[in-house]
Amino acid sequence: MSDIAHQIWDMKYRLKQPDGTPVDRDFADTWARVALAAAHAEPPETRARRALEFAGALTGHRFLPAGRILAGAGTDRSVTLFNCFVMGTIEDSMDGIFTAVKEAALTLQQGGGIGYDFSTLRPAGALVKGVGADASGPVSFMDVWDSMCRTIMSAGSRRGAMMATLSIDHPDIEAFIDAKRERGRLRNFNLSVLVSDAFMDAVKADTDWELKFGGRVYRTVKARDLWDRIMRATYDNAEPGVIFIDRINEENNLGYVENIRATNPCGEQPLPPYGACLLGSLNLAKLVTNPFEDDAHLDVEELARLTRTAVRLLDNVIDVSRFPLEAQRAEAHAKRRIGLGVTGLADALIFCKVRYGSPESVKLIDEWLSALSDAAYLASAELAGEKGPFPLFNAHAFLERPFALRLPPEVRAAIARNGMRNGLVTSIAPTGTISLFAGNVSSGVEPVFAYAYNRKVLQPDGSQTTETVEDYAYRAFRAKFGEEAALPDYFVNAQTLAPEDHLAVQAAAQRHIDSSISKTVNVPVSISFEAFKDVYLQAYDLGCKGCTTYRPNDVTGSVLDVGTAVAAPGSIPVEGAAVLLARPAPVSRDGDVVYMTRPFDRPEVLIGQTYKIKWVDSDHAFYITINDIERDGRRRPFEVFINSKNMEAYAWAVALTRMISAVFRRGGDVSFVVEELKAIFDPRGGQWSEGRYVPSLMAAIGDVIEKHMIDTGFLAPRDVPLPPEKRAMAVAAEGAPARFCPRCSSPSFVKLEGCDQCLSCGYARCG
Repeated sequence: MSDIAHQIWDMKYRLKQPDGTPVDRDFADTWARVALAAAHAEPPETRARRALEFAGALTGHRFLPAGRILAGAGTDRSVTLFNCFVMGTIEDSMDGIFTAVKEAALTLQQGGGIGYDFSTLRPAGALVKGVGADASGPVSFMDVWDSMCRTIMSAGSRRGAMMATLSIDHPDIEAFIDAKRERGRLRNFNLSVLVSDAFMDAVKADTDWELKFGGRVYRTVKARDLWDRIMRATYDNAEPGVIFIDRINEENNLGYVENIRATNPCGEQPLPPYGACLLGSLNLAKLVTNPFEDDAHLDVEELARLTRTAVRLLDNVIDVSRFPLEAQRAEAHAKRRIGLGVTGLADALIFCKVRYGSPESVKLIDEWLSALSDAAYLASAELAGEKGPFPLFNAHAFLERPFALRLPPEVRAAIARNGMRNGLVTSIAPTGTISLFAGNVSSGVEPVFAYAYNRKVLQPDGSQTTETVEDYAYRAFRAKFGEEAALPDYFVNAQTLAPEDHLAVQAAAQRHIDSSISKTVNVPVSISFEAFKDVYLQAYDLGCKGCTTYRPNDVTGSVLDVGTAVAAPGSIPVEGAAVLLARPAPVSRDGDVVYMTRPFDRPEVLIGQTYKIKWVDSDHAFYITINDIERDGRRRPFEVFINSKNMEAYAWAVALTRMISAVFRRGGDVSFVVEELKAIFDPRGGQWSEGRYVPSLMAAIGDVIEKHMIDTGFLAPRDVPLPPEKRAMAVAAEGAPARFCPRCSSPSFVKLEGCDQCLSCGYARCG
């Protein structure tokens, strides 16, 4: 495997002792650990056989369980193996709100991403009975969740991720739509509007729409004006997305026992209160026979065989996983949801010489995912015959649901005979990191984002090199036809495709997926609002369950500065669009991150600066000294000293000095230090400084450290577009839309499958 696959395995999925000593010696040890853990749910006499079956599916990255399973299965860590949760209904009271915040914190702490519907909270200005005050509204309470999430480092060193939804008829819907226009606000949330069929009818008819809560109509607006407001915010800020909530509930296999009002952070799992779901993906790129030949085809029989194994493995994980809350455990065991999907679809199409989004690709997707769906439902029915159906299974109600009615007769007969082990079976999730782990196959059902880019790789001696990371299919093409061979017209990428191509693939996949799909429709920066505003409407008309778009813009993105680029025949040249091969050139404000296994040695002499902070409740100033070390001709922070004559601050100042310095000396992600400090709120209040409110002395120290990092060139300014001259250079080179990464500061932070991912260092987050 490539260096990048090994690096991601070592950093995210390899089991290690607390002191960092590896337990998993190689990939085979990881496969064995996961396989044995999953097989533990089988009867003792069959565990060995099932473990071998599971390990066989995992070997070669053909079946990829989601990261929580890879990292946590077979360990003694107190983490959940579930990726997706929707939390309980938020009670419209102070006690209910902060109980919900507590439950969210416990879930995030164990590594789960969460979704919340805030529609149950009364609008801003509504009377709060008993206290004679006005409510502040759901959006203000979302800030509380956001602050909480910033302080929680999820299991596996991944930031917490949250989804917030609000009903299209809530009186505060306009504030919700516009919430992310404020820079830096709600950074840990993805936002989606719950759009009803009635609202879509009102938009098409251009009629009025009532905004109401608790039986009272607060205002009446024009439905089309509200729709345009959603689209304008999405055009400017890439949010909110939309969730077609009536369609989700109508199509839900479990609609006879539940009502859904929210999804997990990336949208592929609509879930009821306390709903949870496991995820896993079959790697289609590994199943194509005779790539690039005229008889290239996907082995559908092998796909069906792997599907049956994957269903059993995921079902077993339900029984061996921990859960943050008892309500989540009860919900998972009552319905036994799993989310089996695919990755590498775009690479599989390339291997078959088919252009993503073309009618031929839609035909193949129908064929492949139909085979997967049928095999998955048959496998679940067979499991039900062996182990029993999920506790809330009702044969008549289940078989009359819309998705079940479309299943082949032989599958329906098996369900009628045995029941179903799992209430829902299929879902297509984001697979950014596990796709890199599998050799950089294309992610989920997304097109290839970039066929090659540069990535820094840590060497055993602590130094770093830069390697070119290439897409799996692109690398295979070059190996077969040589470096000079022209790319055929079926090599297309995310930015050179028309929105209709993205939607054609999403709609084709959705027909065979009982849950939902995480998918981002990337559009060029040059697209007009008139052309853009119909994308969500097209998604609705095509039968999608939701839609997310990303258009680079001055608020959410700039352009990736590229050095060289190779275009493919048939690609669509667009301003601000990525070309098929983008190799980023060094940028002047690169953070030059190094991931260390041992601390830097301290030189005799360091360079640094000292900063003064005056704080409102202290008679004495605080002096923050930050010393830097030079590595490869660049400065990076090495140590911090916090001093003051205020003796009441002595203990925490020394502790903070030692802790931050220890982090800095090990290299790696130091931007999180700033984020954590700036997120601290003093219950006694903060102070105004340079025209803005600073919530605590700790936050002021974080501001100083961040300013120092930016001034010395270690970090790029956050949320600031590239300067005009660099933007012009990048546009001329047809650079990919991106932002500065909060971990490594490279301008390579892109939106994929509803989540932000860095093409340079691999950092990822939803929200």
